[in-house]
Amino acid sequence: MITQTIDTTDYHTAGEPFRIVADVPVPLPGDSVADRRARAVTSTAAQALRQTLCSEPRGHADMYGGFIVPPDDAGAHLGVLFWHKDGFSTACGHGTIALGAWAVDTGLVAAPDDGVADVVVDVPSGRVTARVHRAAGRTVAVDFVNVPSYVLARDLPVPTPRGEASATLVYGGAIYASVDATTLGLSVDPASYGDLIAVGREIKRTLDAGGLAVHPTDPRLSGVYGTILYEEVGEPGGGDPGSGPGVNDGPGFGPGNSNTVHQRNVTVFADGQVDRSPCGSGTAARLAVLADDGRVGVGGAILRHESIVGSEFTGTIVGTTRVGDLPAVIPQVTGMAYRTGEHRFVVDDADPLVPGFVLR
Repeated sequence: MITQTIDTTDYHTAGEPFRIVADVPVPLPGDSVADRRARAVTSTAAQALRQTLCSEPRGHADMYGGFIVPPDDAGAHLGVLFWHKDGFSTACGHGTIALGAWAVDTGLVAAPDDGVADVVVDVPSGRVTARVHRAAGRTVAVDFVNVPSYVLARDLPVPTPRGEASATLVYGGAIYASVDATTLGLSVDPASYGDLIAVGREIKRTLDAGGLAVHPTDPRLSGVYGTILYEEVGEPGGGDPGSGPGVNDGPGFGPGNSNTVHQRNVTVFADGQVDRSPCGSGTAARLAVLADDGRVGVGGAILRHESIVGSEFTGTIVGTTRVGDLPAVIPQVTGMAYRTGEHRFVVDDADPLVPGFVLR
């Protein structure tokens, strides 16, 4: 006897899956998207639904998705609760890019055949925008305009079996530890996949235990979400020709670099989950670090950001601000999402493997 059906629309953004549930079959109450996330974390029904869609045989260890919920107010088109195999996250740039494409594809947000439509989304970390670019009736690119992003701490020593890592804690909608992979003798490539996961998990756990990953205004956003392991591509400081003069973009930031900064990264988040895309919120975090280094800025350098599978995002700084005493940037990350399928999952009350299992 079938007791439940769950309809989803699936996309991938630069190779990373995003499973959208528009009609969520369990209650997700709350006064805001952030409050809904906090309640979902303690909701048996919400957790069971998340696990069912992430776990095998309906999902896999690196599955990602979102539940559509009402926005906080009329200023946004929709809200979303992001989820993965280990829980509910506070931010997701690749998911926001997919949601922009989905909102336009479904007609939820009207868009011109040629031009740009903004899809405003409330997420647990704040309000973000998916700027959908259209040409000849097709979506051709989506900009993810993120919440203010900023460095929390630099040069934190983290012991690992591969030697001591030097980590930067940075907020891009979630808190990441950013580490140069080459200082640990690693390259960001599929052949190093297992080693990258192992060291990424260890760095996250060590820094979390140290209690330094504290959000300055909202404790619900504290804690290390993942580790960004990156490497330079080409000469340090860039090497890909760019255009436009560098500018000084405000207190705390040095002059922008007129060259493209070209880097490759893998983001290991939650408990060993690997982002196949260059990671949207992780790219925002890397832009905040590069701004703090004086390598990017408004009107200056762009970040050409590759993933472990070779897909790319482009990152730019579109503004600066402050969060308390901390200088912050407004990052914009550009990519593209493609629909991969529509599913009607069924949950049979006689199935002994519900909500499923995870093997890695």
